[in-house]
Amino acid sequence: MIRKFVLLSFTLGSSLLFLVQLLSLQIFNSSYNELSLNNAVEKRPVYPTRGLIYDRNGILLVANQPVYDLMVIPENTIPFDTLELITFLEIQKEELVDRLKNAKRFSSKMPSVISRQISKEKQALFQEKIWKYTGFYFQKKTIRDYIHPIASNILGYTSEINPFELKNKNDYDLGEMIGRQGIEKTYESKLRGIKGEQFFQKDRFNRIIGSYEEGLYDTKPEIAENITLTLDAKLQTYGASLMQNKRGGIVAIEPSSGEVLALVTAPSYNPNLLLGSARSKNFRDLVNDTLAKPLFDRGLQAEYSPGSPFKTLNALIALQENVITPNTVYTCNHGHYYARGAFMKCHCPNGTSNDLLSGIYNSCNSYFAKTYVNLIGKDSTAAIGIDRWKSHLESFGLGDYLGYDLPIGKKGFIPGSSYYNQWYAKGSWGPTTVISNAIGQGEVLTTPIQMANFTATIANRGYYIRPHFTKQNNQELTDSLFSKNYTLIEAKHFETVIEGMHQVIEKGTAKVAKIPGIEVCGKTGTAENFIRLNGEKTQLTDHSIFVAFAPKENPKIALAVFVENGYWGGRWAAPIASLMIEKYLNGNVKRTWLENRMLNGSLMNEYMKPLSGEPFEINE
Repeated sequence: MIRKFVLLSFTLGSSLLFLVQLLSLQIFNSSYNELSLNNAVEKRPVYPTRGLIYDRNGILLVANQPVYDLMVIPENTIPFDTLELITFLEIQKEELVDRLKNAKRFSSKMPSVISRQISKEKQALFQEKIWKYTGFYFQKKTIRDYIHPIASNILGYTSEINPFELKNKNDYDLGEMIGRQGIEKTYESKLRGIKGEQFFQKDRFNRIIGSYEEGLYDTKPEIAENITLTLDAKLQTYGASLMQNKRGGIVAIEPSSGEVLALVTAPSYNPNLLLGSARSKNFRDLVNDTLAKPLFDRGLQAEYSPGSPFKTLNALIALQENVITPNTVYTCNHGHYYARGAFMKCHCPNGTSNDLLSGIYNSCNSYFAKTYVNLIGKDSTAAIGIDRWKSHLESFGLGDYLGYDLPIGKKGFIPGSSYYNQWYAKGSWGPTTVISNAIGQGEVLTTPIQMANFTATIANRGYYIRPHFTKQNNQELTDSLFSKNYTLIEAKHFETVIEGMHQVIEKGTAKVAKIPGIEVCGKTGTAENFIRLNGEKTQLTDHSIFVAFAPKENPKIALAVFVENGYWGGRWAAPIASLMIEKYLNGNVKRTWLENRMLNGSLMNEYMKPLSGEPFEINE
């Protein structure tokens, strides 16, 4: 009886174990089912067309064009005409052999890429012959088509995802396109769309014999979203033409919205260079150009001394802190002695008396040096004064990344007491030690987009909206990007500074920027340009700077122009800025004499000079 019970229990237990295992394999565990399907069914991705990119006026900037990857399933191949194929692919036979070996090493049953991004014209020529190459087929995909080859620094580019990236992006396929830099990277999830799938039935020889289950399990790709930029394509193109044969940047912002109208970096590159089979070579060439640096966005990444435009901020801070009034007068003796044997030069004639208004439009170094010393020295210690000064500047967006919707940028630098305490014994430094900050030199560093932003802040009488590159109907942008960021300066203090900037154009250092019928407010600047040669600090040709906004009331555009080695602000930067303003507000330029001078002007001889230079007198 016991033996019968044991035998029955063993039989029932074994049957139960088999049943559980069968349920696990066939119902609960799909891995073996997927393995079986892989043997009988081939899954191929169907990529959606990448989203289009438009400018603010609906001009199509970035579209798509079809290309083809030549694929191979090694197990299915038979002897073929290698000469014909290598002629078509424009490669050597040894390279074709290596690619086929690598494909077989990866998998004899799964498809591998033999050649990528074959143009539709070239593919069409070979399509009628593909039947002779058993195991080979074309996989369609799309790459970008830059209709207007501009703003590569804003748009970014796409390239194929690599094996290393796939470890963290398992929803991509090897060879699938992914956004790099710029808008393409920031809005990758929107522009990419969602890929679909097609399933094909295979026979026992691993050959495709038709659609699996008549396409029952196929899924269509989800259409990608289009992006509308804040960029004005015509203004961007015009700015790029003005910066030909020059190095630097232009940043133009609509003050009321924070929308970036133009972001020109010079020199730049044609984005179509980073398409197709020549992409890798072209990219290496761009990277290796360490002199012109076409991949370096000078508008967002270059950090410069802001020069005399910075005087407008020091004026506002001094007004807020009751250090000066609009009627405060200082005398300039062709410069200012600020310490024993230390003299800051100025262009004002000896004995010139300036109030705040004339101090701005004459760009008087003495006026702002004395103002700065009194500003930093008003407290019990210089450390307290400079930290308060720094807080004011940070409220203008300086010293930090502005938070715009592009993935690159630099913070610039605004020094505070902790910085100077590292360089000098604590308490041993004072306002005159750091007096270069008074005229935008010294340790202060800003990026061109920060300079355009603080100019927009002045135009708005005390607030800014974070600069951004896509229109507000883009849901990926947060509400915080469109909120008003107020400075620590009361609105009433801006009017005197704005009038001073207006007089810079009317009778000051930038009369060349005057535009008939438009009230322009601006400030020229000349930034010292140093480099260390053989361990010694050497001064090179100064940079040309200009910030401006227009019209004076209800401003529509604010911008910063920075031209490397451009001598002084009124020589290159101010004319370029005024032409940008005229082009944007009027739609055309009537001052053709100035336009031709800027379009045809070149600083290439300056950039080719040996690295040496003589010091220049800084005033603007």
